[in-house]
Amino acid sequence: MGKIAERVRQDEVKLTDAEKLFVKRLSAGRDHLARRYPLVFAGAAAFGLVSTYYGFEKLIDRSEVLVDNPWILLSTGLVVLVVTGTVYTKL
Repeated sequence: MGKIAERVRQDEVKLTDAEKLFVKRLSAGRDHLARRYPLVFAGAAAFGLVSTYYGFEKLIDRSEVLVDNPWILLSTGLVVLVVTGTVYTKL
């Protein structure tokens, strides 16, 4: 069992190293493009943010309970923020 565990550990290290190299190369290309075309990246980020917000708004509009009871919507939102904040601080 020890040889298998050691082999798995070696493969894990190889995969982790390959992942780090891939992320490094990908982020270098992304950083170069972001410096070269900052307006395009800002526009894409703004579009993504607005699209996400609009999508959540449309999903909420489909739920009659949340549309008819804004206090439930507010309470649910606050609970989600507290839970995600608590989980984030523990990580």
